[in-house]
Amino acid sequence: MDPNLLNGTTLAYIGDSYYEHKIRIYLLTTGQTKVNTLHKMATKFTSGSSQSEIIRYLQNESLVTLDELKIFKKGRNQSGPGRKNIDQTTYHESTGFEALMGYLSLSNPARADELIDLSIRYIEGAYEK
Repeated sequence: MDPNLLNGTTLAYIGDSYYEHKIRIYLLTTGQTKVNTLHKMATKFTSGSSQSEIIRYLQNESLVTLDELKIFKKGRNQSGPGRKNIDQTTYHESTGFEALMGYLSLSNPARADELIDLSIRYIEGAYEK
């Protein structure tokens, strides 16, 4: 399957799943086994506002390539009207982040995992402050 042929929404669909799975695996390494607690822990990484914050961090620190930014923008620009619990800009940025994860999960899983690791470290650091 050629991820270049998929639209941004489809990339976000698969990226959401890939990212969520990797976050859940990471959380299991913390030793937590209670599902309700794991779910609460996961939301600090997977919420729309967290994903928007992560992609801004990755951009500001020049941790994404120009090609990766194009994929992010493809997903960001194709997302729908948003959600009730977050503003439209945050929703679009989080959808772009998920599109980037989807694209990389299909084309370069090692790079997707590298960005996910950076995301985890960023969010963990933000919660330590």
